[in-house]
Amino acid sequence: MLDFNKVKLSDKEWIKPLLALSDFNGCHQNFTNLFSWADVYNYRAVKINNFCIVKADYDSDYPYYIYPTGSGDIAPVIEQLITDAENNNHKFTMAGLQKENVDELERIFPGRFEFTPNRDIFDYIYSIDKLASLAGNKLHSKRNHINYFKQNYKWSFELIDDSNICECWDMTIDWCIKNGCKDDPELSEELCSVRKCYKNFKELGLEGGLLRADNKIVAYTMGEILNSNTYVIHIEKAFNDIRGAYQMINQQFAAAVKQNQPEMEYINREEDMGYEGLRKAKLSYYPDILLEKYTAHLAK
Repeated sequence: MLDFNKVKLSDKEWIKPLLALSDFNGCHQNFTNLFSWADVYNYRAVKINNFCIVKADYDSDYPYYIYPTGSGDIAPVIEQLITDAENNNHKFTMAGLQKENVDELERIFPGRFEFTPNRDIFDYIYSIDKLASLAGNKLHSKRNHINYFKQNYKWSFELIDDSNICECWDMTIDWCIKNGCKDDPELSEELCSVRKCYKNFKELGLEGGLLRADNKIVAYTMGEILNSNTYVIHIEKAFNDIRGAYQMINQQFAAAVKQNQPEMEYINREEDMGYEGLRKAKLSYYPDILLEKYTAHLAK
């Protein structure tokens, strides 16, 4: 039986190198997400051969696996996961597969699995140049919001460091009060993840930027390098009553990433989780890649 253990900070030492070997650009195959959301999704990990396997059960009745990351022959690894599901009396489910993962499983196990797309967890991936410049007619409205912000506030953009990170956390608490986190289970769960990112900001290798209006923090964001050419944004908060704050922090941090990480070509702004408003906002930036993700079950 496989010995899965809850993902903890010290696991970064062995998990990150295996993630890097696969070089996937999906946001869920990232150590910060696995660690920060471990309490919510009960993320547990085990190493099989040269692969990292993650198992989760947000709903205890429906455990699932995340596609293995690493290198080598994946066939016996998949067989062990199927056996693990049988031994634990639950259906075999693997979530968050990218198209290349689907193709690999079909090649190795033709006809053995059924695949279903899960639109709510498709990733929105954009060219860094697009987000930094906001050029073109399609993004004209974004520039309008930014111009309004610049014209109506004495503003500044700063990278997050020891001198301002506590102030950012205070802004997070204010944001949660204004947005009713206490009464919203999903926002409360998100706050648990955000708190772990703050507490382990340096250890996780996170970076971030904040936006001030009249010397008050009104927006901030946090992210990190995801793979060889893609940066990922984990957190982005802004006060809704400050027009242009969301557009401004997005643009300013994209410009900072472009300058400080010139090897990065794309920014993954993660999924919309099925929220209509979030989906509309992410689509309004016209993603260069809408990264499809699938769920796999054993064929009947």
